[in-house]
Amino acid sequence: MSAEQAKSAAKGLLEAGLPRRWAHTQGVAARARSIAPALAEDAELVEVAAWLHDIGYAPVVRATEFHPLDGARYLRDVLEVDEVVCRLVAHHTGALIEAEERGIIELADEFPLPEQQLLEALTYCDMTADVDGRPVDVDERLGEILTRYPSDHVVHRSILRSRPALRAAAGNVLRRISRCTATARDCCSDRSVDAWTGPSAGR
Repeated sequence: MSAEQAKSAAKGLLEAGLPRRWAHTQGVAARARSIAPALAEDAELVEVAAWLHDIGYAPVVRATEFHPLDGARYLRDVLEVDEVVCRLVAHHTGALIEAEERGIIELADEFPLPEQQLLEALTYCDMTADVDGRPVDVDERLGEILTRYPSDHVVHRSILRSRPALRAAAGNVLRRISRCTATARDCCSDRSVDAWTGPSAGR
């Protein structure tokens, strides 16, 4: 599946019924495009996953109320998307910890963890786009999620547990970007460099 096909699929599932989720998704995909030079041959793969990462919220997709798993199953069983994309969607942004909190023990058996660098890239994109798709700092995004869900909610508990790993993932991606700009300046345009060093830089 190409990035354009992924965009079309996500738009069809989210735009009308979940416009704010669609706005966030567009922001996550924009973040993926902004770091494309650092991702090299994996750039489109990460962008595809960025477009599709939250389709599990769509009513036609939702089955277990755990959107990473629901989205990954829909991609595998209905859209027949590449296995790596399914695994990225299943595990994005600390999903394995939330699965534990929800008592869902089969996630890693059904969808093995993807390559760490790919998962970190997708997580970085998700954690640097707010609910309306605007670029934000990782800590701002974490704070917004923790504020939106009450302290006894499974998402709140999960984010508290996964927060160190989410920060670490974002930091690893920023270091990859820094290495690219420092040692292979000609791999990216000045415009992409500006996008990389936006609100989330320096964390």
